[in-house]
Amino acid sequence: MARMPAAEIDVTGDLVARLLAAQHPDLADRPMVIGANGWDNVMVRLGDDLAVRVPRRAAAAALVEHEQLVLPRLARRLPVAVPVPVRVGRPTDFFPWSWSVVPWLAGEPAFRQPASARDGWAGDLADALVALHMPADADAPHNPVRGEPLAERADIVRARIDRADPTGRLRARYDADAAAPRHPGPPLWIHGDPHPFNMLADASGLRALIDFGDVTAGDPATDLATAWLTFTPHGRRAFVARYTERTGADAALWARARAWAARMTSSLLTASDDHAELAALGDFALGQVLGRR
Repeated sequence: MARMPAAEIDVTGDLVARLLAAQHPDLADRPMVIGANGWDNVMVRLGDDLAVRVPRRAAAAALVEHEQLVLPRLARRLPVAVPVPVRVGRPTDFFPWSWSVVPWLAGEPAFRQPASARDGWAGDLADALVALHMPADADAPHNPVRGEPLAERADIVRARIDRADPTGRLRARYDADAAAPRHPGPPLWIHGDPHPFNMLADASGLRALIDFGDVTAGDPATDLATAWLTFTPHGRRAFVARYTERTGADAALWARARAWAARMTSSLLTASDDHAELAALGDFALGQVLGRR
């Protein structure tokens, strides 16, 4: 059975209270509620307006520091909210990694909306990614998995795709799209993982992009994979049209984006047996990449 990565440290309310008391004592008496427990981090709501973001495994520790480094810069250019840290936490003798206090942002995780409802803000997400996809700074965090040329790690990816879809259809789609020309320009800022679990939305539309742990510089096709992970064909057409109109994106970019969608779909399908919602997103994305309604 394929499962989410196991927590290496059990992040509890008592642990968070101890961290706050040691480094931000003015926040330590606020009420706390464990919010989300994801692949990499635990989110603990802190009062009405803040949250504490704490890594649950070593692989995520550097990702928190990446957010602390770049989100203050990126937030200024984006038309939606992002969780810019308001306090920074550092390792202690009882907790080995950095952590952050961030705003509690309005909205609910977008995966809770039907895909047809998400379609209504496809253009807004395209606008947010246009604003993000600018030439990256020289100190952009390195990410060995996101933003890279598709030829990198190709054998590992194909093996995972074969496990995810034994029919061979996803592999054929991936191979065709991955043959597109490489990203021709400078490395651009990319979110790295903009799927519906990492967006907040409500009845008014898209409210925030969250979980920038994979932020890096590279091929924007990585982010544009969200067209197949987030939207139905109707929303995808609107997303592609808006992004293309504003950037001049060509067919090669969209082919690479669909290849990235196949990669991400295979990850969702091979590592989510114990997370029904991630598995459901994988099933949805598989249907979108393969052209099923």
